[in-house]
Amino acid sequence: MALPKQVKIVEVGPRDGLQNEKEFVPTATKIELIDRLSAAGFRNVEAASFVSPKWVPQMADGADVMGGIQRRAGTIYSVLTPNLRGFEGALAARADEIVIFGAASEAFSQKNINCSIAESIERFAPVAAAAKEHGLRIRGSVSCALGCPYQGEVPVASVVDVVKRFAALGCDEIDIADTIGVGTPQRTREVFQAVTEVFPREHLSGHFHDTYGQALANIYAALLEGVEIFHASVAGLGGCPYAKGATGNVATEDVLYLMHGLGIETGIDLAQVVEIGDFISNAIGRPNVSRAGKALLAKARSEANSCV
Repeated sequence: MALPKQVKIVEVGPRDGLQNEKEFVPTATKIELIDRLSAAGFRNVEAASFVSPKWVPQMADGADVMGGIQRRAGTIYSVLTPNLRGFEGALAARADEIVIFGAASEAFSQKNINCSIAESIERFAPVAAAAKEHGLRIRGSVSCALGCPYQGEVPVASVVDVVKRFAALGCDEIDIADTIGVGTPQRTREVFQAVTEVFPREHLSGHFHDTYGQALANIYAALLEGVEIFHASVAGLGGCPYAKGATGNVATEDVLYLMHGLGIETGIDLAQVVEIGDFISNAIGRPNVSRAGKALLAKARSEANSCV
């Protein structure tokens, strides 16, 4: 299959990237991050999470963040909503899309939320119905699609089953997520070949973590299967909670560098994203783990200094 001519990059840094930061990131910093990402050309930004602040204190200011951003026409602002209360918050905050989630691993589901996969997804039925009633997009995220920290290998059939369940709820888009970053290109292709049999390829997305350094290779493998939507986190924000010291989300700068090198249109200004990665890394005091981002930033500063 020929590579896509263009792809959509979903920027997940403001939510998935920041949610595990121990020190609270100021609301103003989150707002500036989202505004700068919007200005750089992202068509979809995962902006906030409407969960109990008891469980995710970093996301307690979701309503203030959504109320403070400068919305760019044509950009989808997504929020995570685990229940009806969260949905009501998302609706009041004028979210464009809600995100619901379920694991492809029974062991992961039982360990984390003490119920089966089927039960966990069925709990989202009223949330999905409410979203449809109010005209909001729904995105379903299939976690542990390429491996589980508890059971190890996850059968492809389990991933397909979860995709079917999300499709039945009316999801407009479904993420295939390598939550712990253990996936390989061959497995990635096998999984996408299977799920495209039960859900439209153009509405499937790849969410890869770089724990074992395979994220870009897995993205390329997904491209070969015709996938046109990918998630990434600026500066590689977000760690992997199941692998101490490991990187988590693939860095947006690295993904953009790959796409541009392949001649695939993204509609995103890479130079701006490099600057945004530097901004947020400095703002929260953590290292920028994007290889392309650091290299391009060093090159830009070297060229600027040589012109003085």
